Amino acid sequence: MSLHFELDPAITPALREGVLTLWADVSNAGGSVGFVPPVTVDDIRPELVKHFVAMAEGRTRLLVGRDAAGEVAATAFVAFNTHRLMRHWVWLYTVMVHPRHQGKGYGRDLLAAAAEAARGLDGIEAIRLTCRGGLGLEHFYGSCGYKEVGRVPGAIRVAPGDDRDDIFMLLPLM
Repeated sequence: MSLHFELDPAITPALREGVLTLWADVSNAGGSVGFVPPVTVDDIRPELVKHFVAMAEGRTRLLVGRDAAGEVAATAFVAFNTHRLMRHWVWLYTVMVHPRHQGKGYGRDLLAAAAEAARGLDGIEAIRLTCRGGLGLEHFYGSCGYKEVGRVPGAIRVAPGDDRDDIFMLLPLM
């Protein structure tokens, strides 16, 4: 069984709560999505609101993967560049698969769906994302076709004395 992906779903209360719950569950399982455990949906809500504002302004698009029960199981936010010299590629942010679904290939499915969505956007030639070092995420993204194109040592402070590299990955779409 695979996930059903939808680009630009209607923002309903159920979707909002589903994304918040996903984000909290991924964070609390140690996922590298902008928070460190423990977090609650109330901690995450302001960040989700920022994403929704960017969506309302046309700067960001939401890709949602739902499981067989219709629950939000995966997300990625596709963000356009505002700089006129960089409008030919997009950022991929907050790439998440619920911990109960990890190990089923859904992360690969999510990245494939994101690439398909980006290919459908006028003038987009590549996807960039960053990931936190120390978790092997760059190897996962690499196995999905992304190439490491840069690394800033110690740029992410997870906790005092626990600094991680910020790794830049690129997926050419052409």
